Amino acid sequence: MWSTFAGKRTFAWRHRVGSSGRFWRLGHADPGHCGVDAGKCRLALRDFAATFLTMRGVLALCLLGFPLQAQEVDLELVLLADASGSITQSEIIFQRQGYAAAITDPAVLAAIRSNLTGTIAVIYVEWAANQVAVVDWTVIDGEPAARAFAEALLGPPRLATGRNAIGDALLEGKRLIETNRITGLRRVIDFSSDSLGNFSGVGIAAARAEVLAAGITINGLPILDDGEGDPLADLYQAEIIGGPGAFVLPAYGREGFVTAVRRKLILEIAGKLPDPGEGLAVVVAGDVSPPTKP
Repeated sequence: MWSTFAGKRTFAWRHRVGSSGRFWRLGHADPGHCGVDAGKCRLALRDFAATFLTMRGVLALCLLGFPLQAQEVDLELVLLADASGSITQSEIIFQRQGYAAAITDPAVLAAIRSNLTGTIAVIYVEWAANQVAVVDWTVIDGEPAARAFAEALLGPPRLATGRNAIGDALLEGKRLIETNRITGLRRVIDFSSDSLGNFSGVGIAAARAEVLAAGITINGLPILDDGEGDPLADLYQAEIIGGPGAFVLPAYGREGFVTAVRRKLILEIAGKLPDPGEGLAVVVAGDVSPPTKP
């Protein structure tokens, strides 16, 4: 198209973008300064435009043929927090505050930095009769990302309600790991509750077996309201945890919850087991490499 600009007659090739009628100016030339006649200028610009559009099409085909590679982290961690009817609203807030404090703790951040990739991916899910992701998958690679995760954790309303559906919660943790765009060198579900009653959905044994068959480790954080004599920790060892390096680390009531969460995160991030007397451990030998994701 010929146009007049600053008193000169110029040629500008413009490409229409979409259906909006807007144009993108690729270039312009003054035919009097091309060194050739105006017709050859137009041909040169047309050839340039055709080459550009062809290269753009080839690039698009290449991107279709090669899907985006999943991000690699040291650990994919699903935090399954109890939000069933036995947990009050104040306890929901307290749990979230405990995890927010733990994920930003300097010792936890140091554990993340010491890993092979220096990154982990975390999602926080509250479970009851249903399951709700309070904070979606977040890659933690330092203090800013950890603080962003912690801040996002404190605001949302409580959306998981009803009685326990533990089997469904475990299977949801498995689904969240298998469908994200992240590849973890290790994959862990961190399950927490104050009881093991299962009132609806898939049975605990069947769900646990399916999760372990997928190469995912289940760790447990039982909340022991009755102190050291509470049998819940032993039930966790028998019915919940499993997989390579699985362990139970109990929290002794509200007072010990934040300390237990922080310690448990450090152990999970570092791939270590609790010290003797600190928790119950189950070590299962086997290949822990995750399957390739589509």
